[in-house]
Amino acid sequence: MPHGNRLLIADAHLDLAWNALDWNRDLRLPVAAIRQREKEQGMTDKGRGLGTVSFHELRRGRVGLFIATLLARLIRPNLMPAIQRYESMEAAQAAAYGQMAYYRSLERQGHLRWIKDWPALEAHVARWTTAPDAELEREPLGFILSMEGADPVLSPDEVEEWWQAGLRIIGPAHYGVSPYAHGTGTEGGLFPEGPALLRAMERVGMILDVTHLSDQCFDEALDLYGGPVLASHHNCRALVPDQRQLTDGQIKRLIQRGAVIGAAFDAWMLHPGWVRGKTRPDEAGVTLERVVDHIDRVCQLAGNARHAAIGTDLDGGFGTEQSPYDLDTIADLQRLPELLRRRGYTQEAVEGILHRNWVRFFERAWKASGGRQPPDSSAQSGG
Repeated sequence: MPHGNRLLIADAHLDLAWNALDWNRDLRLPVAAIRQREKEQGMTDKGRGLGTVSFHELRRGRVGLFIATLLARLIRPNLMPAIQRYESMEAAQAAAYGQMAYYRSLERQGHLRWIKDWPALEAHVARWTTAPDAELEREPLGFILSMEGADPVLSPDEVEEWWQAGLRIIGPAHYGVSPYAHGTGTEGGLFPEGPALLRAMERVGMILDVTHLSDQCFDEALDLYGGPVLASHHNCRALVPDQRQLTDGQIKRLIQRGAVIGAAFDAWMLHPGWVRGKTRPDEAGVTLERVVDHIDRVCQLAGNARHAAIGTDLDGGFGTEQSPYDLDTIADLQRLPELLRRRGYTQEAVEGILHRNWVRFFERAWKASGGRQPPDSSAQSGG
């Protein structure tokens, strides 16, 4: 049983290196100190002085496992200049390797544990679910490395190199288009090199993240790619209509593939008609209950609670001004167990949503020969 009545939480999407390098945030500091520094420096850009994530807050919330990203995007017209910043794939690749070096440095210092296979994940989860609180204060936070948008991959031939470097997940597109696929806000399918990228990923065992793929790319990717699939930070289009969200049909298809879907905490994905920079979470009534609504819909479509999980995307270019208003920092994820229990979820289901579903997913993905994921029988069973 968890110590201190706090469950281990796994978060499937945190842009930690991007925050550290591009936003120049020292994530070793408490969130309050990071906010204060940005306010003292007169920073007024969106999200500044309003951050929610640091190592201190991850520990306080027992978020001891997460998928951390490499995010280095090519410049695209009319799309989020703070993220789309590189003129060439070579520059994007250099930036991504720089972000990787950041994670490596924090690993050497003992802040992080880079998880690359099932034995390491199994041991890490065992430690975080059995060790006393006092020992967990010094235990490294565990991360699995993902790439959001495949712009840094100069050609499919490099996938093996990225695997050897420690990358385990690739989402081929982000906002706009990547060299391989159409992404959020665009219509179209895979570009000529897209199928080759997917084949190379499957060959080495690289997991496919369908987050941000256009609808056509979603279908094409699942048709072509036979390996393990996840949706790291996605909500339900039936509740908040937008192409960024998953349709019920897409969710059912992911369930059939044994995927897990992480609920995102970005308020515009939780409130229909959200206007960035104008709508306020408190005025719109965006609370953690809205997140539970999306988790619950995935569970209802699955007929069980084994395919829903968490992928907050907190501090993914926004702060508390665009997060549930009853969340101050990521440590407040510990409020989710009670909210789920109020909806009738059992303790087993709650633990699954908070971390065990992700753990089971990676166990299947990494233990399957050649990286191929065996059929998932849970879609046919209750619980």
